[in-house]
Amino acid sequence: MAKLDYKQAGVDYAKIDPLKLLAQRAAADTAGNLAQHGFSEVAASRGESAYVVDCGDFYLASITECLGTKALVADAMRAITGRTYYDQIAQDTVAMAINDIITVGATPISVHAYWATGGSDWFADEARARDLVSGWKRACDRCGVSWGGGETPALAGVVEPGRVDLAASCVGIVRPKSRLTLGDKLAAGDAIVLLGSSGIHANGISLARKLAEHLPDGYATQLEDSTLLGDALLEPTLLYSPVTEALAAAGIVPHYGVNITGHGWRKLMRHPVPLTYQIDVLPPLPPVLRFIQQHAAIDDREAYGNLNMGAGFALFVANADAERTVQVARQVGVGASIAGRVATGPKRIVIEPLALTFSGDELHVRA
Repeated sequence: MAKLDYKQAGVDYAKIDPLKLLAQRAAADTAGNLAQHGFSEVAASRGESAYVVDCGDFYLASITECLGTKALVADAMRAITGRTYYDQIAQDTVAMAINDIITVGATPISVHAYWATGGSDWFADEARARDLVSGWKRACDRCGVSWGGGETPALAGVVEPGRVDLAASCVGIVRPKSRLTLGDKLAAGDAIVLLGSSGIHANGISLARKLAEHLPDGYATQLEDSTLLGDALLEPTLLYSPVTEALAAAGIVPHYGVNITGHGWRKLMRHPVPLTYQIDVLPPLPPVLRFIQQHAAIDDREAYGNLNMGAGFALFVANADAERTVQVARQVGVGASIAGRVATGPKRIVIEPLALTFSGDELHVRA
């Protein structure tokens, strides 16, 4: 089949990022409003994955994230297997918020849900509703957070009939304040520890959906391990807060953290300081990502520039803490490996095993 890419799947970051930058600049102008409440923003959190406010004795972090189009895969697979899969995509949605807020060193403490549907009839499906609620609660329990509430609007005319838009917001605290990880200590010599992914997570789904349209058996296509493509795509996103909490308990404070979602491995150079990120060891590639790369005929640049390719989260730690960081992650059930080092030089990522380089001007997500 002809090569597919992210733009053909309807996601063009060159068009999305300018609005994000415009919004970030306007939002920055509102920071002074915090003074009337006795608070102040941590300016370095602007453009990061979570926003941080200085509340005196601790920092308050917050984030809002959405699932994207993964519910469409769940709906399609239900027609094949009879399962709703909404317990699994509930975890995906919670993970989108949790895995962002922990990048700044926060302990997530509460989550709110936003479930917008194309009409009230959507809520009448008891099996789907039960799975959505149970999966959401299970994810909250896994991360030790309170499910505070949410919003369930029926938006006929905005959301298509029979569809749902899932999103979550999260609040967290950084306490003690020394746990804040906004990259001020990131430096040459730091180790890059990659936490393994469970599959595609919730990024790259538009590309996967477009690929499924071109396959004779669609989501029922079997992978090399006999798993159905749809089942593999719906493997829930890993929740990484148990890792960061365990690291804190072990006395390890990362110098920086990155949730590898949109922009793929280019996210590794998210911090504005010009440094070179040298990758020497690649994590195992989940079969579903290998399948997507092969059958969508995308090269390594396209794949690693947009998908997680086996790495769902990156921790930049002091070299002396690298081995212990890997051990702590594995102890809580998350695969981890030392992938490389931070070096002096221009802002870029050098992935040695693939002879692949991403330059700093290929990532525009900060104001």
